[in-house]
Amino acid sequence: MSRPNDNGLKVRSVAFTHGGYIPPKYTCEGENVNPPLEISDLPENTQSLALIVEDPDAPRRTYDHWIAWNIPPREAISENSRPGIRGKNSFGNTEYGGPCPPWGSHRYFFKVYALDSDLNIQAGSDKKILEEAMKGHILGSGELMGHYQKRK
Repeated sequence: MSRPNDNGLKVRSVAFTHGGYIPPKYTCEGENVNPPLEISDLPENTQSLALIVEDPDAPRRTYDHWIAWNIPPREAISENSRPGIRGKNSFGNTEYGGPCPPWGSHRYFFKVYALDSDLNIQAGSDKKILEEAMKGHILGSGELMGHYQKRK
């Protein structure tokens, strides 16, 4: 199931549905690899994609799990992939960091942005720098939200 926004971009995964539970494979309790993402209804002039995966339910602040930009505007991001240029997440590295909530069920938002150009920012930049660089370049966006609660 996908969830479009006002700009029509849709994000879905064969691994979980919008509002469903993320399989352990994609978390700290499994292989900790990114789930496959399918993107559809890209605006006509899309030159690149940006991706932000975040947990707004984390203690103290939103926790960034994956930051990437200058992703070629294809229809999919493969499982266990390293698309585009990667930014620094809240784990302090530039890799995908799967869901790993300290307690309870958390929501994880996979946000994809269609951009009218590549972004000229340094690899390893954080979400704040990415969001600033995207201003004025977003043609559309969409998100997929999944839940996760540790089994142990």
